[in-house]
Amino acid sequence: MMTPKPGQAVRGSQTGRPIMALLDLLGRRWTLRMIWELRGEPLSFRELRERCDAMSPTVLNQRLRELRETRIVEMGAAGGYSLSPSGLNLVKAMLPLLAWSEEWQQMLDDTQQQR
Repeated sequence: MMTPKPGQAVRGSQTGRPIMALLDLLGRRWTLRMIWELRGEPLSFRELRERCDAMSPTVLNQRLRELRETRIVEMGAAGGYSLSPSGLNLVKAMLPLLAWSEEWQQMLDDTQQQR
């Protein structure tokens, strides 16, 4: 499976619109979790695998390759993996979704309690 990139056909878009390429990449199993776990500090392969519920090393290697190829993740100077400046910007862009999801949960909880 090819790494989704803007300008190439991806799931949901034959033209490879940038947003569709991003959604294809982020929609791959474990990708969002890996980005989330790397948001605070660089992690070694083993640390990242442990934080991702001991995911398969094969899948972890594949996702790390994709995220490095798309320049969202990079090798840290002291070893391990970290978010690139672009990856950090991606996390900042995702924070409003985090806030929205928490409001959504509260709304659903309130609705459930009213029943």
